[in-house]
Amino acid sequence: MPIDYLATFPVPHHLLPEKLRRLLSPIGLDPQERVEVSALSEEKDVSGKRDEVVHLVMAAVPEDDVDNLEVLEAGSNGVVSYSVPSLREKGNCAEFAPSVSGYDYIVASWGDGSFYTYSLAEKVWMALGLTATCLGNDEQRLVYDDLGLPEFGVAEGEVSANYHWEVSRNVCWRMSNEYLRKYLWMRGAVGIRSFYYSALLPDTPELLALMAGQDHLDLKSEGNWCDGDIRKDEHGLLLQVWATVAAVSCELCPEQTAEGLQWPGLDGPMTRARANAQLHGGRIYLDDRFLERYEQSSFYESMPSRHGGTNPSYRGQWAFSDCVRVGRNLIQVPIRELYKPKPDREIVHAHRFVVDEGRVAGTDLHEEHVVSKTMRLLDQILDFGDNLSRLSEAVGIPREPAELVGFSRAEIEANWWTSYPQLSRLAQVAPLNMTQQAFLARCKGLHELWQRVPDGFMRQLLRKAGCPAQSVKDLGSLKQLQGLLNIVEHLDAQQEAVEAFVRTTEPETWANRNDRMAPLFLTNDLRIADAHESFGRALATLQALGFDTATVNQGYGRALDFVFDGVIGAFTAVNGPITRLLAR
Repeated sequence: MPIDYLATFPVPHHLLPEKLRRLLSPIGLDPQERVEVSALSEEKDVSGKRDEVVHLVMAAVPEDDVDNLEVLEAGSNGVVSYSVPSLREKGNCAEFAPSVSGYDYIVASWGDGSFYTYSLAEKVWMALGLTATCLGNDEQRLVYDDLGLPEFGVAEGEVSANYHWEVSRNVCWRMSNEYLRKYLWMRGAVGIRSFYYSALLPDTPELLALMAGQDHLDLKSEGNWCDGDIRKDEHGLLLQVWATVAAVSCELCPEQTAEGLQWPGLDGPMTRARANAQLHGGRIYLDDRFLERYEQSSFYESMPSRHGGTNPSYRGQWAFSDCVRVGRNLIQVPIRELYKPKPDREIVHAHRFVVDEGRVAGTDLHEEHVVSKTMRLLDQILDFGDNLSRLSEAVGIPREPAELVGFSRAEIEANWWTSYPQLSRLAQVAPLNMTQQAFLARCKGLHELWQRVPDGFMRQLLRKAGCPAQSVKDLGSLKQLQGLLNIVEHLDAQQEAVEAFVRTTEPETWANRNDRMAPLFLTNDLRIADAHESFGRALATLQALGFDTATVNQGYGRALDFVFDGVIGAFTAVNGPITRLLAR
């Protein structure tokens, strides 16, 4: 029968620090839990005194050996191997095999009192098929991923630490409960914590009564699984514990399975066989936030299709299919397509974002979504590039459209957005409750999308139209575009052809403010607000342009829609008169 370590510990559990109670408690079967498998840590109180220390290793011990375990040696130093073998003669280390008192370890840890280094044990990562990534510069961490599924952050922790009177940084290694149990189950083993713990305890009446007037109290447990003491020192009562605890049983976590999930509008639990038989109908709706997992990781492909749908995929291993955007934030997908071959956990992930029929019924399924807005903006920018190119040729300074706006229509027609990842970033999920910071970041991307038009070219164009060289030499891109709009609008109003664009006299109203450009000036203000935290002014501009800023209390999604539509409208305003000039 498993030992109840908290109940049999010589000190009542309510008198113990929270950290020690966790170390003495078994790990449950929650697959999402992150289990501490190695540690070297020191915590200090506000005065700088070291008041809590943990040295921890975890060993994989065969089930049959668990009942006979006593305190293992490795817990004292918190490492599997302390110092290095002595060099006496050739071959004297031929049988060198680091272990935790003869048992395999989860984290390979080495230290000598001054230097410490860590990595996941070779047997563990090879048995589970994990891939290591090193993150950081001076503060390096190792992260192990299962790229076959994929599952990221299966195990992670600090690479190294130094000790000189105090540890240079705390080391803590955690591992997915699901994967740890999978490894232990494969080995027929139990995860054993071997640790040293010390802490300064307050001298409460209950603890003083336990001490019974003595300066020292030995802590012995039935079964010899722990040793330790409480003693008075200059700072109070010092608790020290050496313990070996069976923390992780040889039992698998419940499997994440798509079999038996209930989906709104579909009767009964769904199985793969039932889903595959749904040749017609059987459509379900997902909140598009289910895409965020795939959009925010470079491991996945989540580029929207030419028709606005988004079908996340993973390196040719699996893919969602027939995901169609409907309304602003919904995705419609046939249950048959959803259950096509892919890891069950991906279907379970989608299930977390399923939308009930009531919400679908109350949603405008024809409202424009963020991908459609991005596509409309791109169309206007491509038209702008074509118009500028034709205008430049007509006035004697020819340029190619892609040279002017940074996007090639031929490239997009051939390979869609593959060469332009900024378009996919701009078209990422935009929930109605979008945060202010996410809104500002998206507005910054929106502003930068059209900023490739060369300033030198625009100044040449304005000088061709008669604008004084001295007046245009210091103009920024927004004022240049506004000047061009003023000029072409005036020519269009006079029913002029493109030949009238070139002149030697200064156009009268070319430098005037044009309200059609206001959305572009707004995105510039929002870009600055993102960098300089001057959001109040940009919010006032939003309100002046007609947006009800009271709605931002529920999120900035509608504000993003407003800005998007405004920018599209601004480029439509520029393209219209240029197109008509060129057509006459």
